Amino acid sequence: MSERLMVLPAEHFEHIHVLRMPDDMEEHEAFRHVTGVIASVQENNVDCSWEDVAEALEEHGFEEVTFILGPELECR
Repeated sequence: MSERLMVLPAEHFEHIHVLRMPDDMEEHEAFRHVTGVIASVQENNVDCSWEDVAEALEEHGFEEVTFILGPELECR
């Protein structure tokens, strides 16, 4: 089975993050789960950082993946 990854997009490229999804979670479930975890962290700590969010996501089976940003594509 191939790796399933989720990209957390951002307006500024330095804030983009990529997560490895848990094997036992379907895509739509993972999307809702990550949305809920992020909202919960932000609700409990208005001044939260990415590290706070990443820690909470790890507790739920999501793992941050190191990546490099490639060149921007002009074609579709």
